[in-house]
Amino acid sequence: MRRTRLSLVYTAGYLLPAGAALSVAPDWALDVLGSTGTYGDVMPRVAGIALLALGALVVQIVRHRVEVLYLTTLLVRAGIAAGLIAVYAASGDPAFLVVFVVVTVGVLLTAAAYRLDRRPAPFGRVGRAMDSVETR
Repeated sequence: MRRTRLSLVYTAGYLLPAGAALSVAPDWALDVLGSTGTYGDVMPRVAGIALLALGALVVQIVRHRVEVLYLTTLLVRAGIAAGLIAVYAASGDPAFLVVFVVVTVGVLLTAAAYRLDRRPAPFGRVGRAMDSVETR
């Protein structure tokens, strides 16, 4: 599951900086995202705190190689991407499309990596495929 694990580095790589930016400088962070909405100062900071927390969890999943959660991170982010489309449809704020693209790139990377990591090794190669061959 090496590829899947590496794909999650991308996820942590956007969660932590985005969380920090929204927590510390929400107006600037929203400007960078191209936001046209007005969200005040409090809710973007709350979102930033949530992103920092999620980023910390992803870092620990990667660090400790918690493979059982790799698929969960994929499914949760796919749900988040769908939610971002709904929020964009309701608000018309292009920042939600930008975030959708960032999240979707990660979902696609992880999905491809997960699929590659889960495919059986070709026979004749030392490793998993040879372990499954019965010996008499």
